[in-house]
Amino acid sequence: MEGIIIALFVCLVLALVSKYLSIPAIPFYIIAGVVLGQAGLGIVASDQISSFFSDMGLIFLLFFVGLGLKVDKISENQNEVLTSGIIDLNVNMLIGFVAAYLLGFSLVEALIVAAAFYSSSTAMTVTSLIENRKLMMRESETIIWLMVFEDLVLIVILAFLSAGNENLLLFAVEILIGLALIYVLAHYGKEFLVSILDRDDELPVLFTFVAVVATAGVALTLGVPDTLMVIALGAAFATTDPDAFEQHARPFKDVFMVIFFVFFGITINLSGSVSMGVIAIICLLAIASKLISGVLTGLALYGSARSGLEIWANTIGRGEFSIALAALYGSPPVAVTIAVMVIVTSLVGSFAAKYSNSFARSFSGKGRRHGPSRRVHAGH
Repeated sequence: MEGIIIALFVCLVLALVSKYLSIPAIPFYIIAGVVLGQAGLGIVASDQISSFFSDMGLIFLLFFVGLGLKVDKISENQNEVLTSGIIDLNVNMLIGFVAAYLLGFSLVEALIVAAAFYSSSTAMTVTSLIENRKLMMRESETIIWLMVFEDLVLIVILAFLSAGNENLLLFAVEILIGLALIYVLAHYGKEFLVSILDRDDELPVLFTFVAVVATAGVALTLGVPDTLMVIALGAAFATTDPDAFEQHARPFKDVFMVIFFVFFGITINLSGSVSMGVIAIICLLAIASKLISGVLTGLALYGSARSGLEIWANTIGRGEFSIALAALYGSPPVAVTIAVMVIVTSLVGSFAAKYSNSFARSFSGKGRRHGPSRRVHAGH
């Protein structure tokens, strides 16, 4: 228990510092964990209590991913979603996988590294758009839909990695049954859900917490991946009042995610797991690959490489989902590689997003020009 208190106090200080400097807090939480844990001072160790809170952080993160998957809005913007998403997927997954495999990772490890390499941080991206007052620029909607597409792809990757050595057909049937049950309960219980959310007492918060935790617990009992079922629960609840569920679940997610990040860092062992040269190559490629996919997307949708630079600047940072993949499926070398990649790309991304206009002017030699602005209406 003392370890959690120390970790939370350190993270509170780091959160205040990061807010003051207007840079993401996630890399500092991971660094704090590394310094406090076995790779550093060794004064904090992971235990059952911290593992429980870390698991809570992960499932609430995935619940939020589900809340952001609004199928009706995706279908209304198919061209933009598919064009940006397919370019982003093909460029980053391919570069990440080939690089990881050639650098000595196994096929499965290379897939995990590639998935983390591909996944931009939704939290960092949306926060940077808000803090840098860019929600009204034309590229912002593309960036938001890009995050949604990445979440959809990562759900498929989670399903594949969760299958392991199980019979794939039986595994798929089990997942479909679980998804169907969640859909039926959410669809036919919509009036009940609305009546709960309309209350002004503690019941909406308590119901949201119990629903998420119970879904994960039942899924584990039945042998169905809790990660997928919690995402499905979020997607089902998104058909009622996603904003209300976000409001009630956010305090749990925010606090538990801090514990998740710091104790992920605490469990990292840096001694001899992977060379720093390999990690440096992965980090440099992670920045370069998003530049390639961003420019290609800007050219495809807007006929403008400068728009591509804006997309790149706001999608460099990897974060919560990359760390989740490392925590769930990564070997020690994979975990270290992804942790350092998240730290480097999130810091580079925060400065790139802040000064993207300067990059654009340097690139073109002219003042930045935008087409008509569009208000972002994608809820994510």
